[in-house]
Amino acid sequence: MKAVVATGYGPPEEYTVADVPVPQPGPGQIQVRIAAASINPADVRLPSGEFRDTVPLRFPHVPGNDFAGTVSEVGAGVTAYRVGDEIFGQAVPRVLRAMAGATRPSLSTGSLAEYAVFEADTPFLARRPAGLNVEQAAALPTIGLTARVLMATAEVQPGETVLVVGATGGVGTAVVPLLARAKARVIATATAADADILRALGADVTIGYAESEYPRDVDVAFNLTLPGDHLAGVASAIRPGGRLLTITYPVPQQEWIGRDDVGLAFVLDMDGTFGGMREVGELAIRGDLPATIGRRYTLDDGVQACIDFVRLHTTGKLVVTM
Repeated sequence: MKAVVATGYGPPEEYTVADVPVPQPGPGQIQVRIAAASINPADVRLPSGEFRDTVPLRFPHVPGNDFAGTVSEVGAGVTAYRVGDEIFGQAVPRVLRAMAGATRPSLSTGSLAEYAVFEADTPFLARRPAGLNVEQAAALPTIGLTARVLMATAEVQPGETVLVVGATGGVGTAVVPLLARAKARVIATATAADADILRALGADVTIGYAESEYPRDVDVAFNLTLPGDHLAGVASAIRPGGRLLTITYPVPQQEWIGRDDVGLAFVLDMDGTFGGMREVGELAIRGDLPATIGRRYTLDDGVQACIDFVRLHTTGKLVVTM
């Protein structure tokens, strides 16, 4: 089969599209013929070597966490799925098993490929609802899960002002509509070219990325892009007693933000505590969680998709179709 492959540590410019063996499902696993996949930060950060001391990769490595496709084979003991089922979901490389949740982890062989193998018993896979096409389904998993846990953790109230830093990315374009639905006043960072897109998604105000443009006395701030040790500027925008939620590493420490009067939370849900892929699909079908797709690629251009993810300013998700 064809797949995007990293043959050693390095930048995405060194990836190739190569022929590799089709992975076979073992007990409790399913093989899926991938129809579409989307790019996430881990897809390029792991092969970069940034985490090689703590999470060493085995090469060749096929990246890709999010996908939509069709079950093509089931392993022994699998009863939740049958051959021909249309599914979608999110799964991390097997090398991340220790970080993938205490129970029912979602692991795979990499979705930027014609076929991949997944664990069947996990909340992070689900049948693709009718009305959700494969590109939308491939774009939604990680951003939908993250947006849901942000909203559940922040408990945003009607009338509260929320600053979203990194609003033009995949998670940002997913969470802004949820904030608007919660009747929050949304201030979103964006380029001038992206301002209309974010306002259409529900942002009340768009601002530039410079800290000097941040408002003051917001109730809540979502950081979706800045490193966890560079959040003092975001914290300065929050009122006393407000909340700062972030999804980026390193896991932030209270002293790093220079505020002890602001609640700080690193948001990650690897066990599906706040719901899984079924709930993401339900939100999408209701129209509450749109998938914003900024660029589309074929598998033959999958390396370019990874390069663009790293090198370009992109809006929403980058989707690769097989």
